[in-house]
Amino acid sequence: MSQTYKNHARFFPLFHFFASPVTMLYALHMIWHAIRNPSLVHAGEALLALALAAAVFASRIMALTVQNRVIRLEMRLRLKEVLPAAMHPRIRELTVRQLVALRFAGDAELQSLVERTLKGEFESAKAIKQAITDWQPDYLRA
Repeated sequence: MSQTYKNHARFFPLFHFFASPVTMLYALHMIWHAIRNPSLVHAGEALLALALAAAVFASRIMALTVQNRVIRLEMRLRLKEVLPAAMHPRIRELTVRQLVALRFAGDAELQSLVERTLKGEFESAKAIKQAITDWQPDYLRA
């Protein structure tokens, strides 16, 4: 199936359907257990379960942060190739969210979308994505 705006969101099954819900349920269970049977041991187990859940979420956040930094770099390089030299100084005005949204646009419409973005025509990254007519899929996003 080809990627479009409507189906571009991606789930990582190991995180979204296993690690995240299991660690959250375990943490909630251990907290409930510590409340029902107060003791130092149960409080410690609940704290450890919360730390495990936090570690799972932190690993996801770190991966997405690194990925967004790579997309920012990739898009800044791409924009220097596609945009006229007069627009190059304005590339740094684009936020990471805007760059992440613009990466789906084909080269032919990229300049127009960047100009509209810099003018403030789009309220959100979602609006930028919805304005793209030549969708370029990204199957590597984590």
